[in-house]
Amino acid sequence: MTIKWVFVVMLFTLLGSIGGFFFKRASANGLEISKYFMTQLFIGGAFYGTGAILNIITLRYLPYTVVFPLTSITYVWTFLLSYFFLKEVISLRKIIGVGLIIAGSFFLIM
Repeated sequence: MTIKWVFVVMLFTLLGSIGGFFFKRASANGLEISKYFMTQLFIGGAFYGTGAILNIITLRYLPYTVVFPLTSITYVWTFLLSYFFLKEVISLRKIIGVGLIIAGSFFLIM
């Protein structure tokens, strides 16, 4: 896998995670239809959809057995976003889990 594709994988997983972050924000005040809800939902959908399109493009050039497992990097981005922007508690167990995802991804692309 070339550096270009590593960058693309990192980008589409980040975009997917940002999309999920905005979906979380959309649901912060319940699921009633409001301007805030619709705005957050639209932004989340745009990020998530862009990430999905990049994922599909990547699948055209790289094996499914490589690309699909690498989508787990989304959890690493989610871990970071939830810590820094949602102030969620990070436990040792979560840190170990994210470390294993990073290690597994590293071994997959080597």
